Amino acid sequence: MNKKSFYDKPWLSITDQINLLEEKGMIINDYDKAKSSLSIIGYYRLSAYWHVFRQTAPHNKQVLLDSFHANTTFEDALNLYLFDKKLRLHILDALESIEVAIKVDIAHTLGEVDQFAHLRTGFLNKRALSVSPTGQSKSSKWLSTFKRLEGRSKEDFVKHFQSNYSGELPIWIAVEIWDFGSLSTFYSIILRRFQTKIAAKYGLSDPEVFASWLRSLNYLRNLVAHHSRLWNRNIVDQPKMIKSLQCGWWQAFNTEPHLRSKPFLLFAILRHMTLQISPQTEWHKSLETILLDFPLQDSDLKRTINDIGIPRDWKAWW
Repeated sequence: MNKKSFYDKPWLSITDQINLLEEKGMIINDYDKAKSSLSIIGYYRLSAYWHVFRQTAPHNKQVLLDSFHANTTFEDALNLYLFDKKLRLHILDALESIEVAIKVDIAHTLGEVDQFAHLRTGFLNKRALSVSPTGQSKSSKWLSTFKRLEGRSKEDFVKHFQSNYSGELPIWIAVEIWDFGSLSTFYSIILRRFQTKIAAKYGLSDPEVFASWLRSLNYLRNLVAHHSRLWNRNIVDQPKMIKSLQCGWWQAFNTEPHLRSKPFLLFAILRHMTLQISPQTEWHKSLETILLDFPLQDSDLKRTINDIGIPRDWKAWW
């Protein structure tokens, strides 16, 4: 195990930051633009985008050197950042539509049986009720999260309910204060028959696969909501694989399994789900336009949309 070193890098002024980049071989074509960008976006955040232009050690490609590839410009990194920002905002739009739709699905499906289904253990599966070594079940953890969300909610509809009614919020009101994470978790803990009914609306017969989709989309949502780098990220929480017969486009990720750890698989899931919600949507076409507008670079090391994990012949099914 490597011994950790003490962090001793000094604070740098914007001018010093630019000088440091130049020392590492970055070309600054427009000093004022670089100064403005570093002042607004920040050195550390932008470093995630010039990081990909760093040279590697001759005998170990995993070791990054401090120097940049020849002809790397500040604009190369800045344009990647702006592309990623545009991409994140578009992804967030689809995630919002999906979150709203699934809240309705859950409220309508379970609320038909019991308006307080979210508070009844009879609607939960065995795994949700089993107690972990920590002494807490998945269902009790979820309920604690829900109560915390309810307690801190400032929504007018919650205040109205509390002012006029006694007791608990019915499920069709409760879902409106859930975040994507609590929504995803609740779907995973309800009885399989309810899971299956909801998953079927999105063309899936296996509710465990759909639960994994929601979990992965929650991971994606957290990335974009916190303005994290997206375009070339390795996806930690990957969705379960499915049979291509259910979703023909999935075959692309069966034949190229290394792509499953990249963002484009989640984009394909977003495309599938938004089309199920609204068959006339143009969301996926707009995403295609964004992807094809991937910025060109001056650097000798070229980055492409392949870093996003796009399969061959993707346009044929997109």
